[in-house]
Amino acid sequence: MKENTLNKILIVCCLLAMFSCKARKIVAAKTSPVVAKHQSALALELNNIRSQQLTFNTFSGKARTSLNISGNQNDVTMNIRIANNKKIWVSITALLGIEVARAVITPDSILIINRLQDIYVKQPFGYIYKYTNRQINYGMVQALLTGNAIPSLLNDSAKMLAANNFVTLSGNLDDIIYRLMLDTSLKATQTSLISQEQGVSLQVNNSAFMPAGAQKLPSQIDINSVAKDKKIQVNLHYVKVDLNQPQDYPFTIPASYTPQN
Repeated sequence: MKENTLNKILIVCCLLAMFSCKARKIVAAKTSPVVAKHQSALALELNNIRSQQLTFNTFSGKARTSLNISGNQNDVTMNIRIANNKKIWVSITALLGIEVARAVITPDSILIINRLQDIYVKQPFGYIYKYTNRQINYGMVQALLTGNAIPSLLNDSAKMLAANNFVTLSGNLDDIIYRLMLDTSLKATQTSLISQEQGVSLQVNNSAFMPAGAQKLPSQIDINSVAKDKKIQVNLHYVKVDLNQPQDYPFTIPASYTPQN
């Protein structure tokens, strides 16, 4: 693995996305009986979708991962541990199982150790805005890693199409056009986010669902991101997943390492 690409890979592994979106605030207005009926059906379906998302206190997964950053290909293994809504811990290993990096991301901070160059990053969460849109948030990263629907797409302004037990939600959030497809189990299978104004897009495909206790999640998560002249492709293949098992999140910065701003 080339050292001059490692930092980019670390950011990608931690974030797995180039932008996110916030739900637009909707101004209350009088609605016709037809619209009210649609909104009632939508609210019921959104609750059903939320109830079918993967739930856990802790998540542990091992994924064989292929990363392509603007044509630069790298194959690594990612060990991912998550404390729900609190922290994401990632260990990245290359050939022969040698750890090349470790990271911890929380809603407030980001920590990265680069073992190839003996450097580290210790910054507030906003550090990631050097690499991505300012609207990205922790919840989106966690949702993508676990195959869940992005929470902000499950909003009461969405257009819903239900046919043959499949559901499609679509709409606009600020300047972002989105489309979310869910299967018969109401699991997210395809997510599309496009912002022509910002010149960015995100396409996510979830497939090959595997059991996780009494639940299931995609064993294959394929992410394609374009941000102007930057193209990133991430292919995660989970080979092992455990839910609600005791986890630790070790992270120690060696005294000899140099901080990177």
